[in-house]
Amino acid sequence: MKRSLTFVCILASGMGAIALAQTGGSAAAVPSAPVPASAAAPAGPAKVGIIQFQQAVGGTNEGQRDFAELRKKFEPKQTQLKSQSDEIDSLKKQLQTQGASLSETARASLTKQIDDKTKTLQRQAEDAQNDFQQETGETYQKLAEKVYLVVQTYAAQNGYTVILDASAQQSPVLWATQGIDISQAIVDAYNQKSGVPTQPTQTTPSAPSTAPRSTTPKPATTTPK
Repeated sequence: MKRSLTFVCILASGMGAIALAQTGGSAAAVPSAPVPASAAAPAGPAKVGIIQFQQAVGGTNEGQRDFAELRKKFEPKQTQLKSQSDEIDSLKKQLQTQGASLSETARASLTKQIDDKTKTLQRQAEDAQNDFQQETGETYQKLAEKVYLVVQTYAAQNGYTVILDASAQQSPVLWATQGIDISQAIVDAYNQKSGVPTQPTQTTPSAPSTAPRSTTPKPATTTPK
């Protein structure tokens, strides 16, 4: 039953695409873009910056809007699955409290009914979860490609030699000072470019610790990974 309710828990927690991207792999990939042939490394010492790229994507006004719309789209399915789960729990309670007084035929029929409904719920929950994860990944990837272009422009304009993604699972960043984190600068630059207004505060329950809980990316630079 825990497995069958995975999708319900994901939506009820308000988990966004970034959390799924962190565990999903392909959706979290930073899009690659060719560096112009005319680009040259700035003279002098290398200037290195870091970014919480996945959190920055989700922290943009456009990201908050798109992921909120996606969660809203799947709310009816969440409600349906929750109703089915409650029905199964009610039948289980009935079997537990009345099982001794039921005839063998009635008890077997109730047991089969519970089993059939449980299997149906599991299938539907898995299908819904797969659909949700696929659409989440597609939404994230489209936005990530646009944010990545802003990172390129920002880095070139500010003389950065290297920008490291500190949100990647295999991030090379072990520790860094907070001053070199450009996450919020990228979010601000993208918001200005996109023109999407600040989104209203969402009333969905807080996400688990694996999902971003703030619209401002928190640098992971003050604490060793």
